[in-house]
Amino acid sequence: MQLEIRPDPAEVGRARRWARSRLAGSGIDVDEPLAETLILLVSELVTNAVVHTGCPAVLRLSLPGEATESATVRLEVADTSCQAPVPRCADGDETGGRGLALVVGLADRWGWSAEGTGKRIWCEIDRGSEPREAAAAFGGGITAYEGFEGFAYEAV
Repeated sequence: MQLEIRPDPAEVGRARRWARSRLAGSGIDVDEPLAETLILLVSELVTNAVVHTGCPAVLRLSLPGEATESATVRLEVADTSCQAPVPRCADGDETGGRGLALVVGLADRWGWSAEGTGKRIWCEIDRGSEPREAAAAFGGGITAYEGFEGFAYEAV
């Protein structure tokens, strides 16, 4: 299932609502940690696409046929920008630049690939895995918002 996204920040809220409705229809409860994490990841990846590329995008959500204990949910955002995600350091006072750092910390797997004239960024969450705290992925005592080189799109 997929949703076409216009290059407008207001689309982020629409993408979250769309994802919530798809989760509910798949038997994944909206209060389940998996659902909460997935909605956060939808927000971060769609925000990156609309804010940093200025291009339309497509949000894809692959849900398991049955909501089993070990089901994997895959989220993809494809856009037509050739800008690759590149590391950048987000200072403590900056309000952006941490979205992909959250993806790295919360998803069980993630990656990106060139696709035609654009790219696809994806992440997967395993339903049976314990909810991860982003801080654990960054060396324990720090949070995703402290001292980490986050990822964002930058003009090359």
